Amino acid sequence: MPGYSRSVNSLVLPGVYAPQDDTELLAEALAGEPLEPGARVLDVGTGSGALALVAARRGARVTAVDVSRRAVWTARLNAWLARLPVHIRRGNLFGPVHGRSFDMILANPPYVPAPDARPEPRGRSRAWDAGRDGRLVLDRICRDAPALLRPGGVLLIVHSALSGPDRTLELLRAAGLKAAVTRRRWIAFGPVLRARQVWLRERGLLSAADEKEELVVIRAERAL
Repeated sequence: MPGYSRSVNSLVLPGVYAPQDDTELLAEALAGEPLEPGARVLDVGTGSGALALVAARRGARVTAVDVSRRAVWTARLNAWLARLPVHIRRGNLFGPVHGRSFDMILANPPYVPAPDARPEPRGRSRAWDAGRDGRLVLDRICRDAPALLRPGGVLLIVHSALSGPDRTLELLRAAGLKAAVTRRRWIAFGPVLRARQVWLRERGLLSAADEKEELVVIRAERAL
């Protein structure tokens, strides 16, 4: 049955990533940003469209992208229900917005390290599996997002501390952005991490005492 997220109040159809603690943490970071009416915002990997709707409610001109057909349908349904003009496109990361620029980019990408060696996750696991180091999508965002930011534009990314925040900072700074971790939150393991505890401990990503996962929001800004 479809359900409503308590934190961001979006409809979630079967097979679509439901807004969780990472979505809420990124929404809090967005709330702390000055966002002018009419600002151009891109929500990449939009899922249910929850973050896109948060930005649209503030008067931003929002484009949302997701590779999943079900996610696109869900986000469009949520935008219609909310009566908000969000432009929702299906595609892989920044492909649908090639040549455009934005005042803000929001990203809650897949970031969970996965033991499966397949180069590309399939099905529902595309919403969380991100290669053995958790950076299958993160590295692409760090590489391609800076060129889409307008002068003074801001990129907000949320991901797990298990997938290398220092690497994210390094790549974004190398691209000329001013980047820092601005928010942190510890949360209980979800079903995916619980199922992978043994593997993550064997890899040294979790200690024997770890019972929670740390989420981080990284803010990167392009100079004026």
